[in-house]
Amino acid sequence: VQLQASGGGLVQAGGSLTLSCTASGDIFRVNNMAWYRQYPGKQRDLVATITRSGNRDYTDSAKGRFTISRDAAKKTVYLQMNSLKPEDTVVYLCNFQLIPNGFNSLQTYWGRGTLVTVSS
Repeated sequence: VQLQASGGGLVQAGGSLTLSCTASGDIFRVNNMAWYRQYPGKQRDLVATITRSGNRDYTDSAKGRFTISRDAAKKTVYLQMNSLKPEDTVVYLCNFQLIPNGFNSLQTYWGRGTLVTVSS
């Protein structure tokens, strides 16, 4: 199982970006999907999560600006980021909790991360 994230890049403050992350491999079921961010030398911080049933949760700094969504058929999670600020400049990582075929419990997988740079 692999997660491939994309969509990062350079944007001006106030602009928008959409990140996506797709799981590939022999997968039985995907449960929760999430986006984290990691500043240099710091631990990963949760940005947004979406459950299998579609319930969403956001960190305070993302509320009202970011929207997480998922396409179950494509095994893909998205993060629509609006009104971006320079402090949103960081690597964003996707996280899936899923059951690979042949397993009977949830496993956690991480994407490699995609860099978002917001210029002032």
